[in-house]
Amino acid sequence: MICFNQFKDRSKTRLQKSAPTLKSQSKFNVSESERATSSCSATPPRRITEIYEEKAQNLRVFTFAELKQATNNFNRLLKIGEGGFGCVYKGTINPPEGKAGDPMIVAIKKLSKDGCQGHKQWVAEVQILGVVDHPNLVKLIGYCAVDAERGIQRLLVFEYMPKKSLDEHIFNRAGSTLSWERRLQIILGAAEGLAYLHEELEIQVIYRDFKSSNILLDGEFKAKLSDFGLAREGPTAGHTHVSTAVVGTYGYAAPDYIETGHLTSKSDVWSFGVVVYEMLTGRRSLERELPKPEQKLLEWVKQNPADSRRFSMIIDPRLENDYPLSAARKVAKLADSCLVRSGKERPKMSKVVEALKDIIAEAAACVESPPVKYLEDAEDSPAPAEQMAPSIKRRFTHLAKISENLDGVNTRRFMMMQRAKVT
Repeated sequence: MICFNQFKDRSKTRLQKSAPTLKSQSKFNVSESERATSSCSATPPRRITEIYEEKAQNLRVFTFAELKQATNNFNRLLKIGEGGFGCVYKGTINPPEGKAGDPMIVAIKKLSKDGCQGHKQWVAEVQILGVVDHPNLVKLIGYCAVDAERGIQRLLVFEYMPKKSLDEHIFNRAGSTLSWERRLQIILGAAEGLAYLHEELEIQVIYRDFKSSNILLDGEFKAKLSDFGLAREGPTAGHTHVSTAVVGTYGYAAPDYIETGHLTSKSDVWSFGVVVYEMLTGRRSLERELPKPEQKLLEWVKQNPADSRRFSMIIDPRLENDYPLSAARKVAKLADSCLVRSGKERPKMSKVVEALKDIIAEAAACVESPPVKYLEDAEDSPAPAEQMAPSIKRRFTHLAKISENLDGVNTRRFMMMQRAKVT
């Protein structure tokens, strides 16, 4: 993860490395001034930490030796990912002691002592993923927290996602291309995961780091959101936002959040709009190697809006025109609604989910033919003869006769040249 450097306090991270273990964390690492509580509510909603205490027993507690063995001593050949937190390894764990079952392939995330994220983010990820339960959120199996003389060890054990992340597929030109239908299903799954966090839990959770590299794909290309180290509790009743330090990844964070530090669920909606355009175009939010007018994705797509005849120019060329143009336009317009400057005017994620489902259903019910490139060409081609004005018909007839005469002249010239060669 590329963090905003000015928003990372490394001195605090170092102090927190010796923080209490998970069970003694009771404040979700939020100061009193940052908490959004309602004074008019007789029974305020429970915090994540309170809900977590009920469900903590569902997580398996691993020893460091178990995870060391599962990864063959964190063998480099088993490393499948790396980020600001540290490294992720593919491993194999055995069933809990006393329980029957087959070994399970898992992903083991090992916190780096010098990483961008620290113990605070590790605790947040354990607590949030220990509470949530949704098919479009990655499943946390357990964790390991060890404070030893040689230093602390913080690890997380997740379900293994064999198809890696969305960015591996849409930005890797050497790999296989995701079809249009699969792209829509992936982005729909990601939207459903966000809608669950925002609207379906006892307390709202703001993801705060939605991007293509955090959308993991299982064996069936089902999308699951991962990396909840920056996630935060949302505001409670009577409050519009949570005031917090601005963190995230450049190119995805909402402008209103960057400018004010006011965090809301609509901050995630903006990030979702950015990822939708990445999916449509096959380009990253920022690509410095491109010509300057095309380096910033959102500025580039504005030059080719959804209603324009140039719109198809922004679509990922690897799709080879194998997509319905009308559906692509609707998806782009949906992304535009997520990218409105004012956060209040952006749609809720539940509305985004509904819109995506409608687009997918319409595309399935109406097969567009001929392919997109021919539809685009049709906009530029002349109308059929029966729809033309009489004067235009005469012009075309005249041009056709001239063409025939030229063809005849050229044929005669060719025959004369052939005779000359024979003689």
